[in-house]
Amino acid sequence: MSTDLFSASILLLLVLDPFGNLPIVVSITSRMPRERRVPIVLRECLVAYLLLIAFLAGGRTFMEWLQLSDVSLAIAGGIILFLIAMRMVFPTADGVFGDLRDGEPFLVPLAVPAIAGPSAMATVMLMASRDPAHLWTWVLALTIAMGVTTVVLLAAPRLQAALGERGVIAFERLMGLVLTAVAVQMLLNGVREFVAQLR
Repeated sequence: MSTDLFSASILLLLVLDPFGNLPIVVSITSRMPRERRVPIVLRECLVAYLLLIAFLAGGRTFMEWLQLSDVSLAIAGGIILFLIAMRMVFPTADGVFGDLRDGEPFLVPLAVPAIAGPSAMATVMLMASRDPAHLWTWVLALTIAMGVTTVVLLAAPRLQAALGERGVIAFERLMGLVLTAVAVQMLLNGVREFVAQLR
């Protein structure tokens, strides 16, 4: 596995945050019939994957339509990542993505924003716009990260039982800490490029 593919897969896995989404999946699917739980998770992961592929493939065109630069996307993506990472490290009563409503989820809140949230969309768009020549590398990285995410979410009840509530919380906070560093680096890169353009 190349360095670019490995680092992109890890970054996307952190952004997708499967372990952070474990409590959300357990909470939502616990109210569903047992036979509906696996199809629901698979459907939501597939929808999130297709949505992110669309942003990855059409990210540059979308940015051109809105007249957005790579720098603005890097800074915005860094800020969004940082805010989500802070909620992972310092959780609130509503969770990382806010309060969840009752009923079977469809698109919201599992596919969007839990899996394919603003940070994930900004990250794949930034990858495509920064290095379009490696588009298939980013597609493969997204596929790997989404595959791991799907497996983790399908095993949500067992993982939560094995790790315990404290274990899941500790792991989510650790991922939040790593994501904070990624967000700060993304923000610094954007600011550095912006300052360079002013000279």
